[in-house]
Amino acid sequence: MLPSLFISHGSPMLALTPTPAHRFLRELGQTLRPKAIVVVSAHWETPELLISQSAHPETLHDFGGFPAALFAVQYPAPGDPALAATLGKTLGARLVERGMDHGAWVPLSLMYPEARLPVVSLSLPSRWSNAALMELGQRLAHLRSEGILVVGSGSLTHNLHALLPQGSQAPGWVDAFADWAHTQLEKDAREALLTWQTAPHAQRNHPTPEHFQPLLVAMGAGGQGQRLHHSVEHGVLAMDVYAFN
Repeated sequence: MLPSLFISHGSPMLALTPTPAHRFLRELGQTLRPKAIVVVSAHWETPELLISQSAHPETLHDFGGFPAALFAVQYPAPGDPALAATLGKTLGARLVERGMDHGAWVPLSLMYPEARLPVVSLSLPSRWSNAALMELGQRLAHLRSEGILVVGSGSLTHNLHALLPQGSQAPGWVDAFADWAHTQLEKDAREALLTWQTAPHAQRNHPTPEHFQPLLVAMGAGGQGQRLHHSVEHGVLAMDVYAFN
């Protein structure tokens, strides 16, 4: 059975920059071979749950201020309208036409650069409670036994107002929160993770919650967490990847 994954996608430049996280995701894709992917990204926030039914989702360059080479990147993976329709019925969610935002295509372009696996994007209903987001993951858990990879894409820490030069050491407040999350995930301490906003320096690491919330969906879809990768970019972006088996 496939695990569910939480992937920290960091800056969109992850797609082009050979950082430790970039190299790890390239290796990870060689070990997991699903037949399709369902992804919940921090960059598609909605009040209600929506599902993309696009047969050929466009590559959304939903950012600014980056080099032209990044805007030239295309990730032409197909969608899966039949899977989207099935999920729409089981989850009671509305189907829409939407491309893949960079929270989806940046990590997937590293894991599966051939762009042949079908991808269905679910929105992040970021106004839902933490418990409801975990329950959403639980309702996706059956996909793992069907060969479908469930991915939550966000960032373990994410304060863009505090970015440091690449290669900078992480401040103590970043390490403290990342260490707290790692401890809770290793213990499968779900009640603690459902109140993650009370963790050390939670507000400083996540001025808004949308980059942590996909972790709750991925956690709900699987079992105990196992950290597969840890690195930090720009001092404040913890690039952790967790598998939930």
